Amino acid sequence: MVRANGAVSLRELARVVQTSEVTVRRDVRALEAEGLLDRRHGGAVLPGGFTRESGFPQKSHLATAEKTAIADVAASLVEEGEAIVVGAGTTTQELARRLARVPGLTVVTNSLLVAQALAHANRVEVVMTGGTLRGSNYALVGSGAEQSLQGLRVSRAFLSGSGLTAERGLSTSNMLSASVDRALVQAAAEVVVLADHTKLGTDTMFQTVPTDVITRLVTDEPQPHDDRAATELQALADQGVQITVAGGTAAGAADGMQGRRPRRDSPLPVQRRGGPTAQLRSAPAGMLEQQAGERARVADMRRR
Repeated sequence: MVRANGAVSLRELARVVQTSEVTVRRDVRALEAEGLLDRRHGGAVLPGGFTRESGFPQKSHLATAEKTAIADVAASLVEEGEAIVVGAGTTTQELARRLARVPGLTVVTNSLLVAQALAHANRVEVVMTGGTLRGSNYALVGSGAEQSLQGLRVSRAFLSGSGLTAERGLSTSNMLSASVDRALVQAAAEVVVLADHTKLGTDTMFQTVPTDVITRLVTDEPQPHDDRAATELQALADQGVQITVAGGTAAGAADGMQGRRPRRDSPLPVQRRGGPTAQLRSAPAGMLEQQAGERARVADMRRR
């Protein structure tokens, strides 16, 4: 499966072979010792340091439930009448399917799949970039795509990628895709990264969004006892990224962060869909007021 897809998640492996994730994790560890694959947070990739990019058919079958949950949360951040940009990817495609229900929305995208998902949404305007079609992920890339984004300004950018680390931020395996993603980021006031657990801690060749530019990360619940994933999320929060975990519980958050020594200067919370906010760090009073305002804005949006 790793050779065919480039990367697999432990959850997917456990489902396919009908065994527990504990057993799968042990087997993956043994295969890594033989040099047949490299372990990553919540999964495994081909050996060699930087992962190669999988094609769209392979990506579409990885962590599907997690991507659906992430898309649900990301869609709740979008307000009626807003103008946003949405990058290419299987997770952003899931997001686009949910955005079809947001009236008065304007979506700028370089993804044919995102545009297709919104094609029959009567109250959503879709603006596509120019560029050259990259068939492996159905995205428009190149100078034409980048030039069409010049002078554009929207409220938010929703992006995915091949890997996410606290050290380098979001990255991808293709140079042309990375360049367009950087242009999408330049057009947005805020940057929201959508990344499931298989991408946490994975580093690929081309940086697209540095960590200090990421406003919010929407991800899924780390696997139990996955200390590396918890450490990565904590490091991202330490650098100012707001983290929203889809489908999680406050108890799971506490369990995942046990044993961590908090830095006193990090104010940002991990938010979990369907549960209370779990504060990772002590925050100054001014920052707590800012967080309270953000929560009130989201609650008002949901009521509407």
